[in-house]
Amino acid sequence: MQQTRDDRPLGELLADLARETATLARQEVQLAKTEMAHKASQIGRDVGFLAVGGAVAYAGFLAILAAVIIVLATNGLSWWLSALLVGLVVAGVGYVLVQKGLTALKQQDLAPRETIESLKEDTAWAKEQIT
Repeated sequence: MQQTRDDRPLGELLADLARETATLARQEVQLAKTEMAHKASQIGRDVGFLAVGGAVAYAGFLAILAAVIIVLATNGLSWWLSALLVGLVVAGVGYVLVQKGLTALKQQDLAPRETIESLKEDTAWAKEQIT
């Protein structure tokens, strides 16, 4: 690697370094904002799937619930026992859906990995400039 000599005064070199460092810091902040917005968007999508899945399951089961309760009650079970059994099954299905949504949310990595790597590179670059 060939080094070139810069004949500018030390004050000017330090001023340039300060300007470049400030610009770099602003760019890093912008990168972090962009990365976090992207991650927030992914989390929002997963929460949306969770909510829509819950609503669809609820709506679908409401129609089925009445029919199943009626069938059980007309086949010899009391109405309260029919409703209890059907309610337990529906609660189990709802639990599975909620667990699936929570698992997807827990797998999201919220750390701005690209920004962290870039900051490490910037630190190394700044150290090179000073030495």
